[in-house]
Amino acid sequence: MPLPFDLSLYLVTDPRLVAARGLLATVEAAVKGGVGVVQLRDPQAHGRVLVEQARALKALLVPLGIALIINDRVDVAVAADADGVHLGQDDMAPADARALLGPGRILGLSVGSPAEFAASDLSGVDYLGVGPVKATGTKADAGSAIGAEGVAAIRGLTRLPLVGIGGIDAALAGEVIRAGADGVAVVSAICGAPDPQAAARALKAAIAAARGAAPL
Repeated sequence: MPLPFDLSLYLVTDPRLVAARGLLATVEAAVKGGVGVVQLRDPQAHGRVLVEQARALKALLVPLGIALIINDRVDVAVAADADGVHLGQDDMAPADARALLGPGRILGLSVGSPAEFAASDLSGVDYLGVGPVKATGTKADAGSAIGAEGVAAIRGLTRLPLVGIGGIDAALAGEVIRAGADGVAVVSAICGAPDPQAAARALKAAIAAARGAAPL
């Protein structure tokens, strides 16, 4: 079984949005603000570059107990000894990815509708990324927005942990949590923020408030 991981606030990196500040500086600030999982996503990077980025992030995150997930690339995750992989619907089948990853790494899968959920291979999947909740410009092939209602619909179909993704900011985070998500995944709300640490704190506060807890 994979080690425990906290989906409450899940950061997906964007190479364009972090370019000015730097990947490591952005992630370090976000983690200080409360991010519990980091996904390295760079569709244009070659394998060697991704492995180098993943190893640098791993060195930063391991002492903090923060999980590092690699988008799409099982080979990069294994080479860099990352904590897991997140797959899209057109990527490697989850059962095949699990066979390569072994039992100790985290495996996530994107799902965009109840119909897509029903058609998905959930073999060895540890959590689902559900969305896009709202239209987003950070992923061209993200599909149609499903809103919080779409998150709630998929929540009713599974006990797997869910993280809502797509156009989520502090104003929308609470609605997604109340719809049944275990957490929210964000890109521009942190990567594009002037202060990633403050942005992460605002998101964590919204999540905590939606759960009926005192803001962190």
